[in-house]
Amino acid sequence: MQERVRLTSRQINHDLLNFVLVTPLWFWVVAAVLGVVVGIAAIVVAILVIFGLGFLGLDHPVFWAFLITNFVFWVGISHAGVMISAILRLTQAEWRRPVTRAAEVLTIFSLATAALMPLIHTGRQWRALYWIFPYDIFRGIWPNVRSALIWDPSAIFTYLTSSSLFVYVALVPDLAVARDHSTGWRRSLYSVLALGFNGNKRQWRLQAIAGILLSALILPIFVSVHTIVSWDFASAIVPAWHSTIFAPYFVIGAVHSGVSAVVTVMVLLRRFLHFEKYITPDHFDALGRLLVAVGTTWFFFFVIDFVFAAYSQDTADLAVLNARTFVWPFNLLSIIFLLAAYFIPVPMWLFRGVRRSPMLMLVTTLLVNLGMWLERFLIIVPGLLYKEKDSFMWGSYTPTISEYAIVIGSVAFVALGFLIFAKLFPIIPIYDMKEGQTLQDEIAVGRREVPAIIKD
Repeated sequence: MQERVRLTSRQINHDLLNFVLVTPLWFWVVAAVLGVVVGIAAIVVAILVIFGLGFLGLDHPVFWAFLITNFVFWVGISHAGVMISAILRLTQAEWRRPVTRAAEVLTIFSLATAALMPLIHTGRQWRALYWIFPYDIFRGIWPNVRSALIWDPSAIFTYLTSSSLFVYVALVPDLAVARDHSTGWRRSLYSVLALGFNGNKRQWRLQAIAGILLSALILPIFVSVHTIVSWDFASAIVPAWHSTIFAPYFVIGAVHSGVSAVVTVMVLLRRFLHFEKYITPDHFDALGRLLVAVGTTWFFFFVIDFVFAAYSQDTADLAVLNARTFVWPFNLLSIIFLLAAYFIPVPMWLFRGVRRSPMLMLVTTLLVNLGMWLERFLIIVPGLLYKEKDSFMWGSYTPTISEYAIVIGSVAFVALGFLIFAKLFPIIPIYDMKEGQTLQDEIAVGRREVPAIIKD
């Protein structure tokens, strides 16, 4: 265990507000590059709106490909906020403190990006509100409120709203600190957002109760969102989609990719914002241990899904399994997916030296999310290429450069949103860190050092 560093309240304020109040040159360079990538993706989407989905190379029978793969992937990344913040907050895990807000913010921008993917994929976006939100259900015609495709927007927007509220409630005390340490337009902005918070006893009590209640209330949404996404597939009569194991399989896969994404973000924050005193090897060690358990559970469900398909001896399901195993390029993608998502990172995380190395954790978590994106792709496309009761490939699909542009643009969009948030607001909770410092204080009682504060 790394030796604890005693930080004063003034030092915490200075360190965690430094990037908020002082803008380094590299911020403008990175923001400009990410903005250009997002702009290119926006141009592609604009052309897509004009010329239709055929511009992406989508055709019968493959109408779900990169965009829906991206949708499932980013919904999965969004589970990081609840897993890291809500659950660890309720269990009072002390090591969560520097990690929680980054995970919550990652949730917000990942969900926003995920919500854009079906909208882009819908085509005729000016009619999307009718097709997505069932505002007239009494005529007995489409949209069908019993469809998982209708449940999706309800679950996602509920999750996005509750996650945003979750972040804001925890951010209020830090906005008050930023207000007191800033001038000009920043002070005016933080004064409005801080809602008059001055740190009296009643305000702290309400803030603590709101945090606990939101943590508990958001947990059912955490489970339901990716469960409903899995039902998008399981309720369809498509080979390799209609699997009863999809709900827990998708949820645990989302946690695997989401926690990995949080580790990636924490390494970058530590490196570029100089948070070495706050994000320590102990945090990477704890997250690495969590990832070993989560990754192994996910692999168990993956094997079960594979065995169920093989055990059923259904011709169409066997054809899809054959495609993933022997048909180019799915066989190569399957090998890359398994190596990247499990067989390389999880055995490495068993070693303490790897878990405590930020660079190795960065590489392994990036591999996990590469593998998990490929896993979503391999669930979606091969099943569409095969028709039930046929054991041969009857469709074809080749990704276009436009699809690659949208996928890369989505990554840039999340990164840009996260970067702008970190520039405007403290990305590590100031008061959480101060509370952690207080709880680790010790006093001398006789010849022993004991905690100065005893928690109930």
